Amino acid sequence: MWSHRAFRACTIWLVIDDDPYLWLEDVEGEAALEWVAERNAETEAALAVGAGFASLKERLREVLDAPERIPYTTRRGVFLYNFWRDAEHVRGVWRRTTLEQYRKDAPEWEVLLDVDTLAAAEGEKWVWAGARVRHPDHDRALVSLSRDGGDAVVVREFDLATGAFVEGGFQVREAKTWIGWIDADTVFIGTDLGPGSLTDAGYPRTVLRWRRGTPLEEAALVFEAETGDVSTRGWRDTTPGFERDFVARSLDFFRSEVYLLTTDATLVRVDVPDDATTSVHRQHLIVTLKSDWLGQRAGSLLAFDFDAFLAGDRSAEVLFTPDERTALAGHSWTRHHLILETMRDVSTRIEVLTPTPVGGWARKPLADVPALSAVTVVDTDPDISDEYFLDVSGFLQPSTLYHGQIGADTEILKQAPARFDTAGLAAEQFFATSQDGTRVPYFVIGPDPSPTGPGPALLYGYGGFEVSLTPFYDAVTGRAWLERGGTYVIANIRGGGEYGPDWHQAALGADRPRAFEDFAAVAADLVARGITTPAMLGAAGGSNGGLLMGAMVTRYPQLFGAIVAQVPLLDMLRFHKLLAGASWIAEYGNPDNEADRPHLRTLSAYHQLSADQAYPPVLLTTSTRDDRVHPGHARKAAARLRELGHPVLLHEDTGGGHAGASDNEQSAHNNALMHAFFWRHLAQPVPPVSG
Repeated sequence: MWSHRAFRACTIWLVIDDDPYLWLEDVEGEAALEWVAERNAETEAALAVGAGFASLKERLREVLDAPERIPYTTRRGVFLYNFWRDAEHVRGVWRRTTLEQYRKDAPEWEVLLDVDTLAAAEGEKWVWAGARVRHPDHDRALVSLSRDGGDAVVVREFDLATGAFVEGGFQVREAKTWIGWIDADTVFIGTDLGPGSLTDAGYPRTVLRWRRGTPLEEAALVFEAETGDVSTRGWRDTTPGFERDFVARSLDFFRSEVYLLTTDATLVRVDVPDDATTSVHRQHLIVTLKSDWLGQRAGSLLAFDFDAFLAGDRSAEVLFTPDERTALAGHSWTRHHLILETMRDVSTRIEVLTPTPVGGWARKPLADVPALSAVTVVDTDPDISDEYFLDVSGFLQPSTLYHGQIGADTEILKQAPARFDTAGLAAEQFFATSQDGTRVPYFVIGPDPSPTGPGPALLYGYGGFEVSLTPFYDAVTGRAWLERGGTYVIANIRGGGEYGPDWHQAALGADRPRAFEDFAAVAADLVARGITTPAMLGAAGGSNGGLLMGAMVTRYPQLFGAIVAQVPLLDMLRFHKLLAGASWIAEYGNPDNEADRPHLRTLSAYHQLSADQAYPPVLLTTSTRDDRVHPGHARKAAARLRELGHPVLLHEDTGGGHAGASDNEQSAHNNALMHAFFWRHLAQPVPPVSG
């Protein structure tokens, strides 16, 4: 093991080519876990102390466990299914009810699976990871369970009539498994079957057809991807009258090939650009463009007749065309209609599109959405009816859940109560100008700074993988930050999807610094507006947002008073060798490629840390059970910062996976740690916790 003194003797201000902290990549190694335990103890001693911390954590746990939360559901036949956690059900219960019951303030729920009971009986820290209910009978489910929050799951067949696992039914050992029903006795599956069955990214590279009662190892091979691909999967469209099988091959994170699997096992390519996304509903093929095609610009939404398309017809109905301020946010089918969600300057609009018998599509608004709010289609029942469930919320407006039938009246099903005091708070949108002149939107939620002057502010960002940060009601941030006088800011930087594919692609690979420049521009704009000062401004981000935080530490330390990086990517010269990292090469570049390695070296915060630069205090958080972003990123960066003499804390949960927490207790604790860290460094004296 490399000693601290030996490391000090190195030229520590230079890029580390021979990594002295590789031993911290041994996820469950004895030495690594001992070191992590020491860091955790330091963090707990520094932050989780006093009545103030205990009170804050209690108030956050109260929010997470609150029985008045909206229990969002998914319709499967006559039942609405929901997974629920609260103080009595720490790991949660999978349950169902009817729409008639759901309309009531206190519905009667039929509990199908109690994960706490199962975990206790089997001595495993099971975490719910979803279920696939068989369609159209809705009598069986394939239940996925994770060990303490990881992406890898075990799969077990569940009988919805008896409320029990099926003895001798489909069971799959722990792996990153894709599985879905074909019929009552057959499934498509991709899983870890030993050498050669996984891609370099650690995901299934084969699609198998597995019949009940036969060994999984004897399942019939349907499709095989390349080891350099990200993954592959197969599924059946069970729409009555339109039953079809498909397989898809993910070439990288953004490119894929989709094939129709005919009854004679022939593969017919759905020949759209490999960076487009597709879906099929009845006779309609819907294509979302990420690059220009057929004379239509990237970001457009096109509709084709599916059979005619396979026969070579490229006549498209253009359902949406973006502009500089408007982008596609999503779409959902009902039986006869397509619900279209768009964003204009990151505020949502929603309308209904209907194919007409004579050709073309009619359109009309579905709902009015308040400014600086977001609307989400929670669920539809596309094979049966034109029913929809719609959720509307804003930064200071708790969620309202609507239920309706397109063309008929809409009813309010549920309204969440306010969970934090919004008196004196406002939500506004501003625009900063980035280094290259790009206009970057950001949201500010907090008190008016004019009477009292600048105050503590927390700036959050992500900036990757075409993920959009839209308005939402965050009761945890409300209680932990806004109620205490802080300002919360969300930056819609490039790399995200707020303005469509171009906004994302502007920060790919060697252009990633544009996202960093955007975030820094927002930070500077907050100071210029008098909202905060650098000493009172904190920054937070997770996963890819952790990469962003690493850039803020190494490139813009003068802009911030404290930084938190959660489950972060920080070693960009080895990310592709750690867990699922190879799947993100399309976003960042390939360290093994001589053309990419120079820019990845500059993006790698771990390799850019130096002894002669002043950094703000840093809190790094991760999970031993994160099998997506390796905990070694946070561990090694913490070790490097410590060796260079910089202020850093590390908190690593033993469970929780990439989410960082597997239950509400863990989530409340982690959030309390983060906000205690920010208040300590950004606000003096620390405001009391109300309640």
